[in-house]
Amino acid sequence: MQFSPNIAELEGSATLAIGTLCKQLRAQGREVLDLSAGEPDFRTPNFAVQGGIAALEQGFTQYAPVAGLPALRAAIAATLSARAGHPVDPAGVVVSVGAKQALFNACFTLFGPGDEVLIPTPYWTSYPEMVKLARAVPVFVPSGEHAGFKISTADLESAATPRTRGLLLNSPGNPSGAVYTRAELEAILAWAERRGVVVISDEIYGRICFSAPRAPGILDLDRALRRSVVLVDGVSKAFAMTGWRIGFSWCDPEIAARMSDLQSHITSGACTPAQYGALAAYQREPRVDAAVNAMVRLFRRRRDHAVTRLQELLGPAAPTAPEGAFFLFVRVDSFYRDDVNDSTAFCRWLLEQEGVALVPGSAFGDDRYVRLSFAAPEAEILEGIERLARAVEALVPTA
Repeated sequence: MQFSPNIAELEGSATLAIGTLCKQLRAQGREVLDLSAGEPDFRTPNFAVQGGIAALEQGFTQYAPVAGLPALRAAIAATLSARAGHPVDPAGVVVSVGAKQALFNACFTLFGPGDEVLIPTPYWTSYPEMVKLARAVPVFVPSGEHAGFKISTADLESAATPRTRGLLLNSPGNPSGAVYTRAELEAILAWAERRGVVVISDEIYGRICFSAPRAPGILDLDRALRRSVVLVDGVSKAFAMTGWRIGFSWCDPEIAARMSDLQSHITSGACTPAQYGALAAYQREPRVDAAVNAMVRLFRRRRDHAVTRLQELLGPAAPTAPEGAFFLFVRVDSFYRDDVNDSTAFCRWLLEQEGVALVPGSAFGDDRYVRLSFAAPEAEILEGIERLARAVEALVPTA
């Protein structure tokens, strides 16, 4: 079979592949501790569930408008307005089938052949693939632990060329958990404005922040810096609604209209009952914040206990505590040897030896690391860390 050149360089999602392998091993009777998950391990809050059920019971099952239910777009705009301190136009909101589609819509609408898009590493695994699907060129901008896995304007300037058209920014970051400060974001957006670069700001983990009620985002900045920006967010992480598949983008209404046109030919509007569930999540009620805050407190406790145990068992290889999201990016290249000589081989070996599933850092652009999710019961996280430590002992050469 001859395939289209559109997908010639497309690679599958490593995170989804690991999850699928875990399910297969469990079906075979293997015990697997899955610390690869990219979704909260909590039930969707009841207020959102009831919103979806009510929609079904009332017969709200027809097609929704392509850009989203007007009530949901208004509720999202009201939430954004509260953050921005001034009215946000609902016309700039496009509701999509998850934040992943919002990111794809933005890349496909804004970039094309010959354009270069800057992607800080480590990056979420789908960013480069979306850029390539738009026939643009991903250009990786390395960061590192020494910089808190964050890039600076100097890094961006070194990577930029006359063909640079976009920048994909993610804070809090997946897989690193890095959170940019307001001052850092301000400097980056000012650089982008001078350069004529469009910034896609992926803030899907914005409410899972351990240093503030919400991570700083582009709406915290001066309006003049937000003219060529696309904000991407959704209900998946903060409200434990990954399977509902509701995300959104917010940007200039002219760009939003073009993204809506694109979406009309791909998926049309997102699932109608799921949008009503999301509408309940975006109501400004005390119970909504209470549910999010309770989840974040539990994530913080798991993070602290996991980092402490890793420091006790792995010493210098242990990561520092991330400021957001629910991942630990653990450096393991000091344990490589023989046939266990990269992050993919390491993760395969660990799964076979100890039944612990992690995601190889190669999926995120840094082969020295693996990603460990603490979106799992604490007992499983700590047991997985014990098994990881036990396994790497066998890889460390004896004197």
